[in-house]
Amino acid sequence: MALKHTQLVARLLQRQSTLALATISADGTPHITPLFYLAGEALRLFWFSSATSRHSRNLKLDPAAAVTVYWPTQQWREIRGVQMRGSVSVVNDAARRSAIAAAYSARFKLGTAFKAVQARSRLYEFQPAWIRYLDNSIRFGYKFEFAPTPPPGG
Repeated sequence: MALKHTQLVARLLQRQSTLALATISADGTPHITPLFYLAGEALRLFWFSSATSRHSRNLKLDPAAAVTVYWPTQQWREIRGVQMRGSVSVVNDAARRSAIAAAYSARFKLGTAFKAVQARSRLYEFQPAWIRYLDNSIRFGYKFEFAPTPPPGG
């Protein structure tokens, strides 16, 4: 059953492009921002962002975050999405960063113009610890929750 759940979440994450990232500032004020993301293995999500953005400053203080990704719709029967809680880290390994940057640029057809932006931005990785999937197309209020299994070595 967990494999089916993981596959449903992975399919939704692969088909969408924008996440809403929720962070908390030092004074406890919540902050949410939309970001393009790249879905990776083990339901991890990656994005580029300036180190000076509010969400990046918040993550430096506290790496805990919440993310939501959903299928855009105008009908309640079509609401489908995922809510996740987990932690965020900066990808510092040069080879890994380069591979993710290439996949990100290809995914969003950014070409070479975005390379300068990527070079001066941080690459962030969200690792979910808890996931809730919702799908009203199955039935109103249909949902399941699970904790993803981390991949070997991380």
